[in-house]
Amino acid sequence: MLIDTHVHLNDERLYQDLKLHIQEANEVNVTKMICIGYDIKSSQKAIEIANQYDGVYASVGIHPSEVKKASINDLDKIAAMLNNKKVVAIGEIGLDYYWDKTFIDLQKEFFIKQLEIAKKYDKPVIIHMREAALDTFDILKQYRLPGVMHCYSGSLEMAHRFIDIGMYLGIGGVVTFQNSKEIKRVVEGIDLKYIVSETDAPYLAPAPYRGKLNRPKYIREIVEKIAEIKSVDVSVVEKQIEENVKKLFNI
Repeated sequence: MLIDTHVHLNDERLYQDLKLHIQEANEVNVTKMICIGYDIKSSQKAIEIANQYDGVYASVGIHPSEVKKASINDLDKIAAMLNNKKVVAIGEIGLDYYWDKTFIDLQKEFFIKQLEIAKKYDKPVIIHMREAALDTFDILKQYRLPGVMHCYSGSLEMAHRFIDIGMYLGIGGVVTFQNSKEIKRVVEGIDLKYIVSETDAPYLAPAPYRGKLNRPKYIREIVEKIAEIKSVDVSVVEKQIEENVKKLFNI
């Protein structure tokens, strides 16, 4: 079984052919997916899709780049969504200093409040982190929640630090890129017990589809690359990721 722990089926580019993308994924043994929310509307859409398809689950949350458009009352809506049985995590949440550093304090406020919700409802978290490794780590270590560092792009040293506080690393299409030396070093340097696979579709399609629309069925290219880097059979990676996902998300 192949598992995509981070896919935006609620993005219009995939949603317009939703049934086809899920069917194509199932045909190559991608039988479980987590559809990720990034604001109230997309989180509701993720739940709608999860309720529609047996192998699809949802994660709900407010992305750091979206907090300027959100209100504190939206956090109550996120908490209420956790009553749905198909919601398995809070995310993607976190810190992003890459595009705009003018509202860092607001990002931190929403990040912390959503971690508190996750703690209260005993849910894992899916973390978006860009150019904010130390601040993200300092906040996460206070909560010791299980979760995923989505599309991990940090160093091997930081990877070990995140693992030490209960996090898994989400490995996506970037690992297949020819010039992606650091993430290959990270995959080589950590145990498979701390890796989960993700596409982040429709973004970041793996080689040889780089630059094109990413699809959940492309998770196979990512898993095969992980196996190549670790010098193990693909079936070993599949089985370990399945165990990791079951442990982390209880699915």
